[in-house]
Amino acid sequence: MTQVSLSLLPTLSGDWYTDPAVFLVEQEQIFESLWFSAIRSADLDKPGAFRTVQVGRESVIVVRHRDGGLRAFLNVCRHRGARVCAEESGEVRRSFRCAYHAWTYDLDGTLIAAPNLVTMPDIDRRERGLIPVALRDWLGYAWVCLADEPPSFEETVIEAVAERLGDPVAVDHYGLESLALGRRITYDAAANWKLIIENFMECYHCATIHPELTTVIPEFSKGVASMVYAGHGALFGDRIAGFTVDGSAGFERLPDVTDDQDRRYYGMTVRPQFLLNLVPDHAIVLRLIPLAVDRTIVECDWLFAPEVIESGADVSASVELFDRVNRQDITACELTQPGMSSRAYRDGGVLVPSEHHIAQFHQWVIDRTRSAH
Repeated sequence: MTQVSLSLLPTLSGDWYTDPAVFLVEQEQIFESLWFSAIRSADLDKPGAFRTVQVGRESVIVVRHRDGGLRAFLNVCRHRGARVCAEESGEVRRSFRCAYHAWTYDLDGTLIAAPNLVTMPDIDRRERGLIPVALRDWLGYAWVCLADEPPSFEETVIEAVAERLGDPVAVDHYGLESLALGRRITYDAAANWKLIIENFMECYHCATIHPELTTVIPEFSKGVASMVYAGHGALFGDRIAGFTVDGSAGFERLPDVTDDQDRRYYGMTVRPQFLLNLVPDHAIVLRLIPLAVDRTIVECDWLFAPEVIESGADVSASVELFDRVNRQDITACELTQPGMSSRAYRDGGVLVPSEHHIAQFHQWVIDRTRSAH
């Protein structure tokens, strides 16, 4: 990328969003090499509950073990390579059983049974078990890493949140681990994953396509995203009672949220695919699952205090605000995706000053995937 002018910086060229070869390198060097937020831990509420998730080119099983902890494995039978779990989610009693030749694995991945296994006493059942995947449980989510030597979770994930909030313990005040799922909406976006990240990072578009959001948070109408500034939370409008679609009151603020955090919105990106939104009475988490160069699944969770969900309270006003934002953003990204393959975008576009921070994301992608270009 070269300098365009003092006001305009260049973007990535269009092929970064359309070339399957580039996407392949991103799968290898980004999604299969870094910590990837896979599932919400509480979704697996009992031993044997599992979910599969696509991480780069790999299908990964995350399962609740009998000891209460989580385990993760590549979803590949060690015999002939069949998928062990064909379902996206479910529950097994004690083990996983491959439907092809009935090789059977314990919840810790150990091979425990197979036809004629007793006639093969030299087989090391642990060595022939499912391939384990590194896993960390943080903020109520299971993060997995496929790298043989995972990068430091503290330095690449926890510090990213701490730097954005300007305080290493600020995120703890929201108690995400103890919140309850109020709603989950899954979006299937016909757009490259980077377009979605870039859209989330800037607010130059907010006045154009987010009328509900800019009513609740007037500073967003000025085009500057709050996440540009460490520790800055965007303030609610004077007449706004809560982070809801009509500005009406939401719920009591979360018990440990401080006065400084009250009536403020904090948004942050944890590369490569975890988007966190914090407001006084709930949190919104988006996780991107890139499936193709032009297709990205976005799974969005709205999290509330357990007593709010247990009481049967109506959370629709809170959910509708960000659901509208999500749909508006995805529509914009889907309008952009075709332009990435146009000759008009062969050399890319430009970033205005309020978008200059996106250039740092672009450089990060380039540095991670140097072999692609």
